[in-house]
Amino acid sequence: MAVRQDTIWERFLSPVVRLLIDENGLRHYADSIDWEKECDRFRRDDVIIPPYYSSQNFHGITGGYLNYSAAVTYDPITQYVLPPNETIIRQALVDAVKVKPRRILDLGCGTGSTTLMLKQAFPEAEVIGLDLSPYMLVRAEDKARNAGLDIVWRHGNAEKIGFRDATFDLVTASLLFHETPDAVSLGILRESFRLLVTGGQVLILDGNQKTLRQLEWLNDVFEEPYIREYAAGSVDANMGAAGFEAVRSQDVWWIHQVTSGVKPIATENVRQYAPTSIDNNDLEGLGSPAFGTMA
Repeated sequence: MAVRQDTIWERFLSPVVRLLIDENGLRHYADSIDWEKECDRFRRDDVIIPPYYSSQNFHGITGGYLNYSAAVTYDPITQYVLPPNETIIRQALVDAVKVKPRRILDLGCGTGSTTLMLKQAFPEAEVIGLDLSPYMLVRAEDKARNAGLDIVWRHGNAEKIGFRDATFDLVTASLLFHETPDAVSLGILRESFRLLVTGGQVLILDGNQKTLRQLEWLNDVFEEPYIREYAAGSVDANMGAAGFEAVRSQDVWWIHQVTSGVKPIATENVRQYAPTSIDNNDLEGLGSPAFGTMA
């Protein structure tokens, strides 16, 4: 897929952003890392990269997120394209947490910006960031190390992760769903439902679907292959279809939204929680799932 040169991003915004970022500093950082060697520490043989992800460009980057250029440039660019402020937008997801999580899974974590904020907000929780791109995980691990945060980074597909049922108290995804086909988003929500304990919460932060439908030009700002499909869909409806209850979307500065859902308590055969082990070699030692509703 060739990079479109007629987008608003390519014609107007990209040149402006390039004036604001330190390209020499980014180049020096990129050259300081043996990316393939570092990526090999995360790559898992059982992870199959789906065609919707590997065959598309995202944000005008050839090859999408499966290269080190995406990992290096994502943060410097994102800070200027999430009005009014990237931290404020991501904090909206953290503020929407209504459980006291012992274990958190952040799907499509990218360079780990939201993952780090979740760990800072819930320092006693076990936090896992999962992404399809090992390059993004290398950058995320570096950021966590510099921040002194203990986070597990895992290479994986959010549609089929492999953890046992009822493993997490909180599952989150930031700026992921607009980059996936609607059927994939639904699959991710169904997997999230399976992974959550009864009463556990899922939180999805992404573009405001109502706004995107009303302002078509917003869909043309960046090279996002699935943005129109996302705008035409409904995260609320998909959450309901996946089995979640108490589904609610909250507007965040007009062009973003945070959608929350809760895994309902069954009226019969309610599962009681006891310490369990996880059948994953790189997650040994994590505690048993437990949660409490915040006042």
